[in-house]
Amino acid sequence: MLSLHSGAVKHDDLIGRPEGTVVATHQGSKLVAFRPTFSELALDRKRKAQPIYPKDLGAILVGADIHPGARILEAGAGTGTLTAALLRAVGPTGSVVAYELREEFLELARAAVIDHLGDEPANLELRLGDIYEESVDGEFDRVCLDLPEPWRALPNVAPALRPGGILFALSPNVSQVQRLADALRELGGFGLIETTELLERGWTVRGRSLRPAHRMVAHTAFLTFARRLAGSEVFETESEGF
Repeated sequence: MLSLHSGAVKHDDLIGRPEGTVVATHQGSKLVAFRPTFSELALDRKRKAQPIYPKDLGAILVGADIHPGARILEAGAGTGTLTAALLRAVGPTGSVVAYELREEFLELARAAVIDHLGDEPANLELRLGDIYEESVDGEFDRVCLDLPEPWRALPNVAPALRPGGILFALSPNVSQVQRLADALRELGGFGLIETTELLERGWTVRGRSLRPAHRMVAHTAFLTFARRLAGSEVFETESEGF
């Protein structure tokens, strides 16, 4: 029996039925049953770390050009939602190596991946370690940082990012973004540094009612992207965020 605020639904009314089935609770309320989407699972997870919202996940995957077969280095696995999204995007021919400093968060990330994907894929490597202090072995196409001080990780992750690769960092505060941009320029070997934030506002479209939603998902984080250069210079553009 599934109990909700609108009433209870018998499991027998759902088992074996196709998605999109409409059922009624014992109180007469009608519900429609679907398997949860990735976005819904991401929003519904219990969080001990700052989550990455679905509106940002899509922009991260496109902005960092996460593609099938890509080799990804992630630091700050946190809730595991980005880890799972990266695995879905790289497919079985790609790989994700995810670092996490705290063991309990590493296990949360593992549980999130299993929850989203059904199991722990063979192309995922979860590493317990401090990316600020540890050198990284291997070469990667993309580096994704969800850390309080991403600039501290640059000396260890930059050598592992291939020329032409993309570095991404998620930062809640603009002061973090500025320190990261300054560090990228000081280190050298990066260009096309761009920072964005996304605002999401829904709309009500029903009969004569056509209006913006009363609530919107405003600032959640700043998304910073940078390209790895073949040399040590810094390439600036007029369109970059800083």
